[in-house]
Amino acid sequence: MENEELKEKIETPCEKEEKGAKKKCGKKWQEEAEKALAEAEESKRKWYAVTAEYENYRRRTQNQAAQRYQDGRNDVIAALFPIGDNLGRALDSCTDENTKKGLEMVLGAYKKVLEGEGVVEIDPIGQPFDAAEAEAIMAVPAENGEETGIVKQVYVKGYKKGEKVLRYAQVIVTQ
Repeated sequence: MENEELKEKIETPCEKEEKGAKKKCGKKWQEEAEKALAEAEESKRKWYAVTAEYENYRRRTQNQAAQRYQDGRNDVIAALFPIGDNLGRALDSCTDENTKKGLEMVLGAYKKVLEGEGVVEIDPIGQPFDAAEAEAIMAVPAENGEETGIVKQVYVKGYKKGEKVLRYAQVIVTQ
C-alpha cells in the first residue's frame, strides 16, 4: 500500500464527530502520523533491499554449488587420463592380435566415456605452439622448409572440456 493510500485511510481525530461538534486537531497528531508513514516507507524500502540481497545470495550459492560439482567431475575425469595413456602405450607395443583387439575395445570404451562427458583431445600437431593448450617440454631444430614454433610431436596427450583445459598437452616444438 502506498503512502498516499495510507493517508486517505487514516482517520484523524479531527474528522470524528463527538456529540455534534467537531474535535479540533493539533499539530502533534499530524506530526506523529507523518512520522509513522515515514517509518513505514523506510521499513518497506529495507524489506525490498533485504529480499533482493537474499535472492542474489541464493543464486550465487546455487551457482557455486553447481561449479563445485562440475569441478569434482572434472577432477575424476582427469584422474582417468593416465589410464588412457597406459592403454595407448600397451596397444602400440602389443604383438598378439587377440590382445590387441581387446585393448582396442577397452580404449574405445574409454574414449566413449570421455566423449560422453564432453571431453575432447587436444591435437596440436602441425599447428603453431599455443601456451593456452600445450606445454613445450623440448625444442628441436627445424628441418628444411619447416617453420619455427610449430608443434612437431605430442609427448603426452592433452584434453579439454569446453574452453577449460583439463590437462595440457606436452609437446615438442620446432626451434
